[in-house]
Amino acid sequence: MTIDWAAFVAVFGTALGAASIIVASYALGLRLLVLAGRPPVVHPEEFPDALTVATPKQIATAEKKARKAAAKNPLSPAAARWVLAAAWLCFAVCGLFAIAGVVLLATH
Repeated sequence: MTIDWAAFVAVFGTALGAASIIVASYALGLRLLVLAGRPPVVHPEEFPDALTVATPKQIATAEKKARKAAAKNPLSPAAARWVLAAAWLCFAVCGLFAIAGVVLLATH
């Protein structure tokens, strides 16, 4: 049995490229979400499987910082809507790449 090294390199490169796009798109989406004034703050009761559970004081502090950062937002409301739309587009790209990967695995 011989290994088709060209196919192996093609699969490796494709997987590496897709993973890089997913990670970069997710990171950019989070950054744009914060820039739009909507930092993701997750409460423990919404995410019970968290490894670290925040105390109510820590949650209040995080929400206060989020409100303070949102107040300093230099974007106009219209620009903030565009940035928020771009953030959701980045998350959609992540989802589409993940779905495409699952479809490729299921069909081959």
